[in-house]
Amino acid sequence: MGQFGGRADREVSSLPPKLAEVVDMLAMFTDRNEKIQAIISIAESFQGTRNPKPYDESHRVPGCESEVYAWAESEEGRWHFEFAVENPQGLSAMAFGAILQDGLDGLTKNEISEVPDELIYDIFGRELSMGKSMGLINMLQMCKRLSSA
Repeated sequence: MGQFGGRADREVSSLPPKLAEVVDMLAMFTDRNEKIQAIISIAESFQGTRNPKPYDESHRVPGCESEVYAWAESEEGRWHFEFAVENPQGLSAMAFGAILQDGLDGLTKNEISEVPDELIYDIFGRELSMGKSMGLINMLQMCKRLSSA
């Protein structure tokens, strides 16, 4: 996407269908504030984990400013993910958690491994700080690691 209202540099159709749908929907916004509101709406739909606190540090997403934890379980080779976002101000982490929970749900480890890290730029644009970008990329990387273990 690169900038608001733009298209992703690569083909969105290469993404799993639910992720492509989100990228396509967000690409329709040409106004930055409208896109931000759409992302906030996604964050408001975030369903946290059913795992009880305290969370094991082995589930903490490295480098994530919002203190995010991730879990995965597999049923017959199809993966399901859950996240906990401990910072109530972590809207981008909540939005990306909601997107990953839905967009990766039921995929195989091979399908998950093929999701490009650049997905965060397709969703959020390139305006995020380096720290926030790395934390979000690490959320996706954690999903890849958990599903390939």
